Amino acid sequence: MCCKTLLAQAVLSNCNKSYTCQKIINRVKGMKILVAIKRVVDYNVKVRPLEDGSDVDLRNCKMSINPFCEIAVEQAVRLKEAGQASEVVVLSIGENKAVEQLRAAMAIGADRAIHVVCDSKLEPLAIAKCLQKLVDEEKPQLVILGKQSIDGDNNQVGQMLAGLCGMGQGTFASKLELGDSSVTVTREIDGGLETLELKLPALITTDLRLNEPRFAALPNIMKAKKKPLKSLTLDELGVDCTARSELLEVMTPPTRKAGIKVASVDELVDKLKNEAKVI
Repeated sequence: MCCKTLLAQAVLSNCNKSYTCQKIINRVKGMKILVAIKRVVDYNVKVRPLEDGSDVDLRNCKMSINPFCEIAVEQAVRLKEAGQASEVVVLSIGENKAVEQLRAAMAIGADRAIHVVCDSKLEPLAIAKCLQKLVDEEKPQLVILGKQSIDGDNNQVGQMLAGLCGMGQGTFASKLELGDSSVTVTREIDGGLETLELKLPALITTDLRLNEPRFAALPNIMKAKKKPLKSLTLDELGVDCTARSELLEVMTPPTRKAGIKVASVDELVDKLKNEAKVI
């Protein structure tokens, strides 16, 4: 092989490396991740209804970031630490005390926060419409949410938001790989695992097995107090949050009766037929 051919190959190789590096740099510079979180009763707390059954008793209850939302924050921070994103923005819709959870998310590693102040309970569709306004304003390449909150267990906001924004969606994500212009999501379904490739911008909802969130270190907790936090109102977003359903009553489930032992199959059949009346 002649010297000219070797020189040409070397120049071409360097050009390809430079082009690839430039692509990565450009992608990282423009990659913004938006994470929505919710303030809920801590999962270790045993909830109970109010005396009049009108709602859940939240007096003296410890409040935390919804566990699935915490996984979403952790995944966004990991992508940034890996050099695949340049900014992580966390947002929440709720009462003034939701600032505590936003600060906790920034202590994990989010760069800034947006708080939409709302003292009333919003339905999933209203929440999705509020988030749509913020997505239109922030223009993130990736939106990550928890698959559901542990208080309402609706599992609706992520899907509604993706539909409103016209984004591809990967729900119940247990693995996530970010590419140049797409994201590959492994999601858990009844039959096993399903792998999807979505073009950016895209929306992901997280499942439990995606990662294990870190504990925020004390220095990061102190730094989070100085990170920017923007507050908005529902009126500023211009979203119709009229309730379309009514909460009638909250009650504890009926106490389960103690089980019994039977001496024979005949006795079991007799009790199922005459007492339980299931056969």
